[in-house]
Amino acid sequence: MRIITAKYIFIDNEYKENMAIAFNRKIGRIDKLDILKKDFNDAQIIEFQGEVVIYPGFINLHTHLEFSANKATLKLGDFIKWLYSVIENREELIKELDNNIIEFAINEMLKSGVTTFGAISSFGADLKACAEAKQRVIFFNEVIGSNPAMVDALFSDFKIRLQESMEYKSQKFYPAVAIHSPYAVHPFLIREVLNIAKKENLLISTHFLESPYEREWLESGKGAFREFFQRFFNTSTPVTTIQEFLNHFKNIKTLFTHCTQATKDELEFINNHNHSIIHCPRSNRLLNCGVLDIKEVKNLLLATDGLSSNYSLSILDELKAALFLHSNIEPNSLALNLINSITTNAANALELKVGKIQKGYFADFAILRVPDDLKDKEDIPLHSIINSKVEAVFIDGQRVI
Repeated sequence: MRIITAKYIFIDNEYKENMAIAFNRKIGRIDKLDILKKDFNDAQIIEFQGEVVIYPGFINLHTHLEFSANKATLKLGDFIKWLYSVIENREELIKELDNNIIEFAINEMLKSGVTTFGAISSFGADLKACAEAKQRVIFFNEVIGSNPAMVDALFSDFKIRLQESMEYKSQKFYPAVAIHSPYAVHPFLIREVLNIAKKENLLISTHFLESPYEREWLESGKGAFREFFQRFFNTSTPVTTIQEFLNHFKNIKTLFTHCTQATKDELEFINNHNHSIIHCPRSNRLLNCGVLDIKEVKNLLLATDGLSSNYSLSILDELKAALFLHSNIEPNSLALNLINSITTNAANALELKVGKIQKGYFADFAILRVPDDLKDKEDIPLHSIINSKVEAVFIDGQRVI
């Protein structure tokens, strides 16, 4: 058993002082330091001096590591132009990809305090690097394809990739599934993949109403998506409607990503069915997709998306962007909500023993140093976002940074 302590520990959404954590691989007890020293008199004491906060390890549940070779190949500024550039350049970017590039991206997350991340995997090219990552990984095997003639082949490919990922299953690697989006997945594939997810108790993620183009296409079959689908897929008819897509997920907990174009009623549907919404503010801005109304979201999660539509995978960078984007919300309360979005809220979405400093949870910690002249505990969340540095990171009770 070891004991870790600092001036502040983030417990139950509060910054507790004069507390310490006894842990090995998991958290054993949380109590006053002198009490833990007495009860575990041979424990190693790890004490951080000064204005330091021990957080549960941060959780980034949406990234696309297979596009980590991108810097400026893909076109930013408009979602449909970006989508064209993905189709035109994806083979080149996958060809450039190697484990070193993926490991660099994974390490960037780690340096920002991320101890658990979600990887959306379309091809399985990131499987080995994710399986060997220091962090816990939720590996979302993604299904994509709306052409009826291709659904059997696409489903077969998906099952092969899922089975390969299942071979790595452990307490640090969790196979999962992803439905790309309502515009890009045939209803047959959605049903069959969700059946597998229910049977195997796998977490589910999906992109949903990311851009105005998507909403226009699903509602009317018109707009820029019509030309896109005619050019690449020889079709001019959406395979589903918004409500039909949502109905697939009535009875299965799901992570809905983006939702910038969702109506209040659609957000309410997601809230009422125990789902979560993943917010990727920098990606949404860089693709000109609009702004998620986070006031209407019951369980908000924050994530970086991938380097296909972002310039870094630092969760601290993402927190800063969200703080400044949502200028209609008072900064201090927003900062605490954002901290919760990568800790407590993410823990609730995952139903794994991560994201909270609580007995029985994994000893995954992100330890941040905040300014020495900080005088009010109410300011800790804000300064954790705008004015901090990562002092240390622990995973499974072991210091990795």
